[in-house]
Amino acid sequence: MSKVNVFTAKRKTTVARGVIEQGDGSVYINSKSLDAYNDKLFKMMVTEPIILSGDAYKKYSFKIFVTGGGNMARATAVRAVIAKALSSKEKSLRKVFLSYDRTLLVDDKRVTEPQKPYRSAARALKQT
Repeated sequence: MSKVNVFTAKRKTTVARGVIEQGDGSVYINSKSLDAYNDKLFKMMVTEPIILSGDAYKKYSFKIFVTGGGNMARATAVRAVIAKALSSKEKSLRKVFLSYDRTLLVDDKRVTEPQKPYRSAARALKQT
């Protein structure tokens, strides 16, 4: 039985999990082909690591599942999963991704500030 590597990336409340396999360079997000998505900005963000990798991505297929968040957070998480998966298979791509954009390989750990007791929001105070 072969070992499957699952790559994860987070952005705000979005979590993306992906698997890389030997294949033909296809990208599936939530069981839909990347070509099925109409949002051009989403496609551009997702294909950034693919473009940076040159022809290295053509040896692999990507299956990515995304939950939560909005479109931009989803695109950021998906592109991070693709970059992490490619850099694990092709070690030379790690420097390329880091020099282009560090967030391709490093998750964004910022979270919302917790709400305080007796307040309606994290920083809101009652007016007197």
